[in-house]
Amino acid sequence: MNVLLVDDSEQTRSVERKILEQLGDVKFAEAGDGLQALLVIAGRTEPFDLILIDCHMPNMNGITLARTIRENDKKTPLVMVSTEADRKHVVLAIRAGVNCLVLKPFTAEVLLEKVRATLGRLTAAA
Repeated sequence: MNVLLVDDSEQTRSVERKILEQLGDVKFAEAGDGLQALLVIAGRTEPFDLILIDCHMPNMNGITLARTIRENDKKTPLVMVSTEADRKHVVLAIRAGVNCLVLKPFTAEVLLEKVRATLGRLTAAA
């Protein structure tokens, strides 16, 4: 499985990487903001199997990144990681095309559960 981790915190990306390694054979690419993520995506010949997106980043935030990805890619699972749980933020994320929202701080169990559920729902729908 190929996963793109997009977060301006290298430490958060490291934690996410260690947790998601539990899914098995996972290869990671990383980006520190939305603009870098778009460059990483554009440089690939195959789509990612999963993209984890931080909400608040410099240069391009997660909502804008999700909207931009969805303009050309309706299938790749997008999981947004955010500190905001208010209704307005959740609605914005869903409208941007995010499949799942994980609240920070998260535990390994919660992140794995949300990712597995998202991948399972999308696989069942295909």
